[in-house]
Amino acid sequence: MATKLNLDKLDLQIIQQMTENAGISYADLGKQLFVSGGTIHVRIKKLEEAGIVKGTKLNVDLKHLGYDVIAFLGIYLEKSSLYDSVAKELENIPEIVRLNYTTGNYSMFAEIVCKDITQLRTVLHDQLQKIKGIERTETFISLEESFSRNVKVIQS
Repeated sequence: MATKLNLDKLDLQIIQQMTENAGISYADLGKQLFVSGGTIHVRIKKLEEAGIVKGTKLNVDLKHLGYDVIAFLGIYLEKSSLYDSVAKELENIPEIVRLNYTTGNYSMFAEIVCKDITQLRTVLHDQLQKIKGIERTETFISLEESFSRNVKVIQS
């Protein structure tokens, strides 16, 4: 669990800059923010230890790798108390890249990335249907992703 940390302006600037370009060197980021690369290193380490920064990710265009189907899945549970056990089972399906516990019509909402419709069918029919606790699902296929972005970090 993340510890409570008072973030200052520099911490927020580091977070914002790194969400825009996680590949930037600490030295270059330090130059942009008028501090040393060592200061950036110490701050990033502090943010990691507090659980605010959870590593960095490479942003890959999956379409170029042949992943042509993105679908969203609304999941109805037999009982909401089954969330933890169902989430654990869903985590074992590599095509599910995001899972949220939600309010509204669905108990859970997942994002699935597949190479093609056949792979999506396999996930839905052969894998999801075997998970105890899932009452039913509703699938939405994405026709296009218009944009994806991080939240702009601002100092309150």
